[in-house]
Order: sequence, then C-alpha cells, then structure tokens
Amino acid sequence: MPPRWPRKPDRNDPEFRRIDDRMNFAVHVAVAATINSGLWFFHNLKAAKWEWLPFLTAAWAVVLLVHLVYIAAIANYSSTPPKST
Repeated sequence: MPPRWPRKPDRNDPEFRRIDDRMNFAVHVAVAATINSGLWFFHNLKAAKWEWLPFLTAAWAVVLLVHLVYIAAIANYSSTPPKST
C-alpha cells in the first residue's frame, strides 16, 4: 500500500521534502536493481564477453551511494524553503 500524506503535498513542507526524497531514492534503487540484474542475467545466459558490465554496475553503485549520502547527510530539511535564483 502506498504511503498516504495527511495534508496537501507541498514542496515547502520539510516533512514532505524528506519523504519525497526518500521515495525517489527507493525508485532509483529499484530501477538500478532491475536493470543491473537483467543485464547480468543475459550476460550469464549468453556467456557474453561484456567487459563494460562490471564498470557499469560499479558506477551505478557509486551514484546510488552519493544519492544516499545526499539525502541522509547533506540535504537541508529545515522549515525555510530553499532560495531559488
């Protein structure tokens, strides 16, 4: 069951920004897992010589780690909205 938000969603609401960023991270993890597992499945099934595949998987893992560090440590969820320039 998808999460329910008790009030109108607003990007200026710090609680909504936090849950929205975490849900986006979950989608990012799901897409990465789906694509990588599919690529590795066909790599093994066809006994392919895809030298680029470990590098793609490692790069995507690094991007996921950076995304996680951002939402866990860097993102500012204070009650004041971020300034747009």
